Amino acid sequence: MSTILDELQWRGAVAQSTDETALREALASGPITVYCGFDPTAPSLHFGNFVQLVSLRRMQRAGHKVICLVGGSTGLIGDPKPTSERVLKTKEQTAENVARIKELVRPFLDFEGTDPSCAYPAILVDNLDWTAPMSALDFLRDVGKHFRVNQMIKKEAISARLESQEGISYTEFSYQLLQALDFLELFRAHGCTMQIGGSDQWGNLTAGVDLIHRVEGVSVHAMTSPLLTDASGVKYGKSEGNAVWLSADMTSPYAFYQYFLNVEDAKVIELLKIFSDRDQAQIAELERAVEQEPFRRAAQKALAADVTTLVHGGEATAAVQAASEALFGKGDLAALDAGTLRDATAELPGGVVVPGTSLVDALVMVGLADSRNSARRTLAAGAISVNGAKVTDGESVLRSDQFLHGDVAVIRRGRKVLAAARAGAACT
Repeated sequence: MSTILDELQWRGAVAQSTDETALREALASGPITVYCGFDPTAPSLHFGNFVQLVSLRRMQRAGHKVICLVGGSTGLIGDPKPTSERVLKTKEQTAENVARIKELVRPFLDFEGTDPSCAYPAILVDNLDWTAPMSALDFLRDVGKHFRVNQMIKKEAISARLESQEGISYTEFSYQLLQALDFLELFRAHGCTMQIGGSDQWGNLTAGVDLIHRVEGVSVHAMTSPLLTDASGVKYGKSEGNAVWLSADMTSPYAFYQYFLNVEDAKVIELLKIFSDRDQAQIAELERAVEQEPFRRAAQKALAADVTTLVHGGEATAAVQAASEALFGKGDLAALDAGTLRDATAELPGGVVVPGTSLVDALVMVGLADSRNSARRTLAAGAISVNGAKVTDGESVLRSDQFLHGDVAVIRRGRKVLAAARAGAACT
């Protein structure tokens, strides 16, 4: 692929652009400056935002200058949703989210200028720095006068809200002006001539393009990526309630890894192209594996490893792979550290069991048997293991030392049915 635009298109990361021919010429003529903004309406970014972070990363590694903007001001307003008014965050909540997201994005881009694969260090900015000092009169005179309401109401989210019973507040209606101001400010301060975002941001991106053209008489660029959707066609994101968070305290590395490991065959190659650094030949080989040996899930394993390593690091990936093998393969559960074990068993069904409880009763308590008689038959058939060790003695108890890290014992029925017995205290 001859240019970064070719690569992004091949990877499925381009949905729209303002002028592809002009953009190609700009990219070919030398390094340009591109930015993407992330609003701190939650304490973390999510799977959907990850597309833009990876695109910024690719642009930086292709020799271009990149700016990561965290929206300390736009986060106080919130981009209009098509269905309802956002619940505004407090200034304190927004400031906390800004601080968290600034730290979250640092591993993805080279802000220090230490990565030899990047020609220029990335820049991290907060739009509150230039919005807060501006008076309402200055904003209306210097920015608002360049926008026409009849054009603004044609934006998809705004028109949908205007047609609804709820309508739209002036606060959210003004959001696109604030985002346009960001592009103008970054154009003036850093020579930024390109903005990227999700395809649902097209109206906001072009508002910035139009503002710069009106104020500065210069043509700049906007490009969007397709919105990723799950199997049911619903986009990934916090508003939809199906977010996969990038912060480890909101989606654990184990749950993150398992999510990608369980991606359906129909989506896995699309996600590999977007998120991994694997080249065309490598992805073509994984695509053949999906077609010819789907049961091996080679593409899913590659995707889960690549994305988890990028987000959480190689050490975390090795730990969750060991946990996955221990739970579903032949690995050693006892070798897992307490945090990884806790994350790996967090979603397992189960119940609280006091150490010393008979295994017959424990099987009923964690839901692996519906009666004591059923539990005895299952034990006698050799279908039960505790932490990977088979148990057949119907008189066995769950000992204290079987609760790993004093917390949980993993009980398996057959090959695939797992439950977690969580240590409880005996009644006195």
